[in-house]
Amino acid sequence: MINKESPIPIYYQIQEHIRKNIKQQKWKKGEAIPSERILTEQFEVSRMTIRQAVQGLVDEGILTRKRGSGTYVSNEKVEQPLKEITSFTKLMEQRGKKAASNITDFYIRKPTETEAQQLNIDIETDVYHIERIRLGDQIPIAIETSIVPVKLAEGLTKEDIQQSLYEFIEVKKGYPLGDAKQSIEAIAANKQTASLLDLPVDSPILQIERVAYLKNGVPLEYVRSQYAGSRFKFYL
Repeated sequence: MINKESPIPIYYQIQEHIRKNIKQQKWKKGEAIPSERILTEQFEVSRMTIRQAVQGLVDEGILTRKRGSGTYVSNEKVEQPLKEITSFTKLMEQRGKKAASNITDFYIRKPTETEAQQLNIDIETDVYHIERIRLGDQIPIAIETSIVPVKLAEGLTKEDIQQSLYEFIEVKKGYPLGDAKQSIEAIAANKQTASLLDLPVDSPILQIERVAYLKNGVPLEYVRSQYAGSRFKFYL
């Protein structure tokens, strides 16, 4: 299956073989690939070469390591176009996935100076503090913290949040959504983030800050999110 006399590195040949198996669905999404020992015997190479090949595919997001379980073919990444505001729930539906949220915090408080500035509100204005782990087909995709002025979302409940905050604003409150400003940067997952997203520590994370506005230009939401880089991507 590999040519040890070829100028193409052995680890790269192994990667191509694994890609081919995945493309031909011999190894399906979500399934475990053979162990290092089996691959070492199959390709007649050292375990170090196998680790190098597998790690490269993990870095690309093609494979996913699960602690104490093994290495699996990654599920297809969820894509989000950077052209409009789309709720996480709607985004999952568009990709044929079932959206869910584990609400870890939901209460009313006063905003920090940064939050007040981003939302253009007074420091004494009440805001909803919402923390959620966003799931697609029960797989954790992101950790999200949303800050929303109470006056714009009065009556908001946990049930509303578990469905869609944006749907609550547009349908129940009657406020059409407008534009958003968003920044994205790459970071490494710390221990807490890795635990919540079921990832190895130092896994690539897309950290996002966004201010979403109503159609009339009033700031609606200041949100900070951390997306699992191996399960999510943006495109233009």
